[in-house]
Amino acid sequence: MSGNGLGYGEQGGEAAPELAQEPAPSMTPVTPAAFGLFSSDTKKNEDLKQMLESSKDSAKLDAMKRIVGMIAKGKNASELFPAVVKNVASKNIEIKKLVYVYLMRYAEEQQDLALLSISTFQRALKDPNQLIRASALRVLSSIRVPIIVPIMMLAIKEASSDLSPYVRKNAAHAIQKLYSLDPEQKEMLIEVIEKLLKDRSTLVAGSVVMAFEEVCPDRIDLIHKNYRKLCNLLVDVEEWGQVVIIHMLTRYARTQFVSPWKDDEVVEEYSEKNFYESDEDQKEKDQKVKNTYTMDPDHRLLLRNTKPLLQSRNAAVVMAVGQLYWHLAPKSEAGIVSKSLVRLLRSNREVQYIVLQNIATMSIQRKGMFEPYLKSFYVRSTDPTMIKTLKLEILTNLANEANISTLLREFQTYVKSQDKQFAAATIQAIGRCATNITEVTDTCLNGLVCLLSNRDEIVVAESVVVIKKLLQTQPAHHGEIIKHMAKLLDNITVPVARASILWLIGEYCERVPKIAPDVLRKTAKSFTNEDDLVKLQILNLGAKLYLTNSKQTKLLTQYVLNLGKYDQSYDIRDRARFIRQLIVPNEKSGALSKYAKKIFLAQKPAPLLESPFKDRDHFQLGTLSHTLNSRATGYLELSNWPEVAPDPSVRNVDVAESAKEWTGIKTKKEKPTEKFYSESEEEEDESASSSTSESKSSSESEKEDKEERSSDESSGSSSSSEESSDSESDSKESTAKKISRAAAESDSEEVKKKVKGICKKRSTSSSSDTESASSEESSSDSKSDSDSKSDSDSGKLRRATSSKKEEKPIQDRKAPNKQDVFLLDLDDFCPVTTPVAVPTSAILSPSLTADLEGLSLLSSSVIDVTTQVSVPTKTHELLHRMSGKGLAAHYHFSRQLGIFGDRMVSVQVTVTNTTDRKIEDIRIGEKKLPPGMRMHEFNPIECLEPAGSITVSMGIDFCDSTQMASFQLCTKDDNFNVNIQPPVGELLLPVTMSEKDFKKEQGMLTGMNETSATIAVAPQNSTRLVIIERVVNAANLGVVPSGQDNIHRFAAKTVHSGSLMLVTVELKESSTAQLIINTEKTVIGSVLLRELKPVLSQG
Repeated sequence: MSGNGLGYGEQGGEAAPELAQEPAPSMTPVTPAAFGLFSSDTKKNEDLKQMLESSKDSAKLDAMKRIVGMIAKGKNASELFPAVVKNVASKNIEIKKLVYVYLMRYAEEQQDLALLSISTFQRALKDPNQLIRASALRVLSSIRVPIIVPIMMLAIKEASSDLSPYVRKNAAHAIQKLYSLDPEQKEMLIEVIEKLLKDRSTLVAGSVVMAFEEVCPDRIDLIHKNYRKLCNLLVDVEEWGQVVIIHMLTRYARTQFVSPWKDDEVVEEYSEKNFYESDEDQKEKDQKVKNTYTMDPDHRLLLRNTKPLLQSRNAAVVMAVGQLYWHLAPKSEAGIVSKSLVRLLRSNREVQYIVLQNIATMSIQRKGMFEPYLKSFYVRSTDPTMIKTLKLEILTNLANEANISTLLREFQTYVKSQDKQFAAATIQAIGRCATNITEVTDTCLNGLVCLLSNRDEIVVAESVVVIKKLLQTQPAHHGEIIKHMAKLLDNITVPVARASILWLIGEYCERVPKIAPDVLRKTAKSFTNEDDLVKLQILNLGAKLYLTNSKQTKLLTQYVLNLGKYDQSYDIRDRARFIRQLIVPNEKSGALSKYAKKIFLAQKPAPLLESPFKDRDHFQLGTLSHTLNSRATGYLELSNWPEVAPDPSVRNVDVAESAKEWTGIKTKKEKPTEKFYSESEEEEDESASSSTSESKSSSESEKEDKEERSSDESSGSSSSSEESSDSESDSKESTAKKISRAAAESDSEEVKKKVKGICKKRSTSSSSDTESASSEESSSDSKSDSDSKSDSDSGKLRRATSSKKEEKPIQDRKAPNKQDVFLLDLDDFCPVTTPVAVPTSAILSPSLTADLEGLSLLSSSVIDVTTQVSVPTKTHELLHRMSGKGLAAHYHFSRQLGIFGDRMVSVQVTVTNTTDRKIEDIRIGEKKLPPGMRMHEFNPIECLEPAGSITVSMGIDFCDSTQMASFQLCTKDDNFNVNIQPPVGELLLPVTMSEKDFKKEQGMLTGMNETSATIAVAPQNSTRLVIIERVVNAANLGVVPSGQDNIHRFAAKTVHSGSLMLVTVELKESSTAQLIINTEKTVIGSVLLRELKPVLSQG
């Protein structure tokens, strides 16, 4: 529990132990008058200022304790800020801690003075005492001035690597403050969050997940590695950390696991056996039921590890576990939370209100969960109205044939309540029970008629309204009740009740032919004094009687219509004119007057008495949005269950990595584990490809797996930039490199064979390679019909995995350093010449195209294009002539397809000699590329004449990231360090597809794979040509034909991985547009969104 003690320090709790440790004599006795009503604040504060300027530490400490006491009592101590801030550099730790408690409270209000002490806070970040380091970081993050953002960023990065978990926890808290101050720091903060998510301290876990939810809740990929660790640490995390983690894991599980509820549906479907059904048929059905669903072990891990938290003393934790089981557990297991939720009803009224709201939503769909606890929802006389109403709602939801008699006796008591609002709600509940349970409809109706003689107007009025709704369900049998209600019209004064009675008499006027005209006569007398609602119903009653009994009521109706014609309310005047034209035939009346009787006396559908909580289940339980029944700011929606579970191996591998990090086992002992994971991966590869007939020996697969792992780790380190700075990951990478080097030396011949095999496969375009070609090289290989069929059989669901699996052989080839040149040459010659590839749709005849249109064939829906690509004219400076001693270099992205290999981005470099002498031997020297990145150098320039200029081409594989490619541009005499950073729009290859295929692909990339923003667009920029020109100039996208003028669609795939990037610009009214990007590469998608927004919104 020591962790919890430190956690509460956020509220200034860390000062409390110090106060307790101080000996009694040091506390100056304070007379009651000192804080009395008539004491002078000025004098008191002067006294404190003198004590703070004293040379004695004891006086300063005493003053600081009194000031913190003032803050705790809610008194304003801001005018002491200058005197307090002087002591921030005090050498006494006790004083320093109290000064930081004060500064945390007032730093935001007194920003200018706090900035003067910023150097002291920076020094305090290196203090030996963890509490001082943490307090300094908290004060620094409380100064809300944009100018210190870089200092805060640096402090957070350092604190995230601190040895003290308490300081790391505060670093996580500071992340949220910095993000709210400057959202532009998001990418750097995500790196820190990724680092802190790997922390194994229970003190840090809750805070970093809170930062994750605030900064980047859509980055589910950061959780993969830490999912199991978070599940296992959950029991030991502080209570509020548990709430945050449970809510986050609920969202995570809905994206990663298959629905456990399908199993229940299938079981229900096959529960009944047909009488003439054979045993064999029954066995087949049983087998189908068995094969429907098996729960993922990680899904089960989450449910198992959260179950003990139902015993938590914190109501929020119990509620969080309750909503997790509701949203994730099989329906048969969700019932275990009901007892714990009912236990919370003994808490205070605020907790009861929230818990009852959630139980009300649950009880609509699954009554069985709370039926055993029916008596727990009986209303107590001491309950406030809001609690009574919710309990009544739950009792109504739980009503069935077995318990309805008990509930109706209970409701009879509630109707007599002094709380009129509650009594009215009870009458509505009786009406709902009457409609839901047909056996008690008559009983309820008779009971409600008895209530019509009640002295209380509100009870009578509500009874009339409910009876009206019940009579609509079966009006034929209840003529007597309508007569009884007509007699009550003289005594009832509540407008809604009077209007309901008039509507009933008008609707069923043929059943009470003698009473209805008399009711119209009476109400016509009091027409001018009635409420507007009642007046409208009098007009309706007159119209209906005119159509059914015109002899008796013709003059009365005309009298009422004349009164309405001159009424003060324009609604009533309009209604009177409308009815007169419709029912009284004259020369001007149109064709509608013939159908007046059908219009007024049409059969009305009976109203549905439904629970107000029926539609709340689309919000996540336990959230503010669910409580308010409207979407609150910051609400994160639960995604729908995926049809097919994503690859679970992303979590498996990370367990092995964490074992390496934390257990320190020797590499030799890790071999069996490596073989286990690598074999499972290889089996997946074999099952995915249909043409692989050779099975490799175990020794070969071991070596290749080592190479795979080393290349995987190196490419993984490029995605998370902070891993390279972490000492543990450094040691891990170094061991991996040794393994890969040994494997490369011993198995270089095997690698060569493998490379040749890949080339052969590409040239012959076998059916197994069609799958990978369709996702990454769709324009490079011409395919036969049989290949297309095999591809369509495999389906689009394996598109992402197939593209990942194709990366592995290429990384294997890359592993040995000494064969780089050989592999680059192969990349140049192996693929079929890409630029002259003919799109598949051009080869197919129209009839064949129509036949194949229904197939989910990626090669027909994603085709590289070159005609619609716009080449940007913007150039970037590579080397300035002053830095390059007269040699200047600029570069731009030519968007040429596949010159240096499928995964390379083409870059044209223009080298200029601004000197008056020749520059010789211009070439690329040492390359400092991030792991996984490759570069195809341009041919060396032997000589460049004075004032001469030459343009050369090079290729860079940026691995779908915007990281810089750093290298040296060398001449005969000098070396210059330069770098190329790609805009995200240049990491794409344009593709074209039909609108139907676009929508289909977009439908599979929703939820976490979709980012959107609303932008303002000037009217002159909203034409199709302008939008296409601007978007295509900013990013290398292909234009997709659109059938709607206001929707513009663009498509591309990433150069490295071949992941689809779908961009939609939908023009709205009032000069706004919605920009939507769908892609698996969520980071690239969000960066592209940020770059396209100003392009479309500028004038």
